[in-house]
Amino acid sequence: MDQAYGAGKAGGAFNPVLFIQQPQPILRIMSWIFSIVIFGCIANEGYVNRPDEEEEYCIFNRNQNACNYGVAMGSLAFFTCLAFLALDAYFPQISSVKDRKKAVLADVGISAVWAFMWFVGFCFLTNQWQVSNPDNNPLNEGADAGRAAITFSFFSIFTWAGQAFLAFQRYKLGASSSLFSQNYTDPNEETAARSEGMDYTGYIEDTEAPDSMHTNYDGSAGYQSQEY
Repeated sequence: MDQAYGAGKAGGAFNPVLFIQQPQPILRIMSWIFSIVIFGCIANEGYVNRPDEEEEYCIFNRNQNACNYGVAMGSLAFFTCLAFLALDAYFPQISSVKDRKKAVLADVGISAVWAFMWFVGFCFLTNQWQVSNPDNNPLNEGADAGRAAITFSFFSIFTWAGQAFLAFQRYKLGASSSLFSQNYTDPNEETAARSEGMDYTGYIEDTEAPDSMHTNYDGSAGYQSQEY
């Protein structure tokens, strides 16, 4: 699993092309787009009324809680995705081993929570949609928006679960890599060095170990075994 991001050590150049080609940023961008769709559909077309009414009600069985839940979750997920994208880009520049470990653990926990919250949201919206009275919306206004909100709530379960899985794999495999090493080097720098015909030397796993113990980070694991 490639976890290389487009930023190197402190002061290294950020490569957005390489960054967005990685699985985790891709899932975050997808989750970000889904949150916009859910929020936009409910906020713009999620409130309707009968021809003889002036006040508008939530399209999901006139349950304001359903619309409020969708709008709140969509907006919060929007900012959460942006925060984690920023963390992904900045991660290689974090020098503290403990901070790197905390960042990955936070990624696992928060992504899992979001997957669960979207599962709850999908079930809630689907149930309220099914029990809605057609007489409350005789013109079938906002029906496509309501179905889109439900659909993308369902998709969001898997994108957030995927982020949690990748983060867990990143942490699990970390015991045999340099991700949390003080001498962490961005794999993109290694790739660039090799493409230019340079003789790249990786980090030293132990300052007292012989030269034969050199190990290069390949972007597929998490962190070196260390005592915290």
